[in-house]
Amino acid sequence: MDIKEKVKLLSETEVVSWHEHVSGILRDRGAPGDRLNVAHCDAQMEVLDTLGIDKIVVSKPLSADKHASPEKCIVANNIVYEATKRYPGRIFGQAFVNPGFIRETLNELDRCVKELGFIGVKLYHQYFMDDPAQFAMIEKCIELDIPILMHCAHIMDPATRKRQPRCSDGFHMANAAKRYPEATFIMGHIGGGGDWKWAIKAIADCPNVYADIGGSVFDRPLIEESVALLGADRLLFATDGMWSSGVGKLLGADISDEDKKTIFSSKAFNKFLKKAGK
Repeated sequence: MDIKEKVKLLSETEVVSWHEHVSGILRDRGAPGDRLNVAHCDAQMEVLDTLGIDKIVVSKPLSADKHASPEKCIVANNIVYEATKRYPGRIFGQAFVNPGFIRETLNELDRCVKELGFIGVKLYHQYFMDDPAQFAMIEKCIELDIPILMHCAHIMDPATRKRQPRCSDGFHMANAAKRYPEATFIMGHIGGGGDWKWAIKAIADCPNVYADIGGSVFDRPLIEESVALLGADRLLFATDGMWSSGVGKLLGADISDEDKKTIFSSKAFNKFLKKAGK
């Protein structure tokens, strides 16, 4: 496929990135008064237009805060809501929560989905995905019919593991998925570092776990081996800040055009996009 054919494939396909973030103008990393960084948001949309990406699903995780108080989660989610209102139909929200605060998390998920029109939840490394602290949150997501995107990596580097001691990998995702087969899970950014081959093998027999292809790793077999093991219908296009390279690694993958279209625009996840604002 030459470059003209690749551009044509993009133009003929609705392209949705299921893993992105928005930036805030922060006074105290989650304090009242924080607001959307409008200039950054507008610049993101210019990049989307240039690359042919139609929609993005965004969150604002408190990645450096292992405690992530409910109050800070609310502020972060309000910033995401500002972005969805600025670009309705193009930016879709995911709620960031800390499931350790059970009552507050359940209330915030209700607010984000029922009042703000969010279509998913984003988790970071406050708890492993299969930790009992997550169970009430997972059950709420089943009730609300929203997917759960978890920051994941099968970390090999000791220094990174020390910084993220509760970073989930495919093992934790598979455990949660088998306990809750009616839930929908997304294993975040298989190209985000760590052993991606181990990660996809760990979830291979869990049909309710999808993998997003985001991240800065562009190993040539990443897309090909993931399609071979999981199938294109269990992969989601994602950028996670890697915009042009994220598009390029999928367009350049040695898989069929139909598989590329399936990943760019997941039919299984279209129902979540349609839930926004309802």
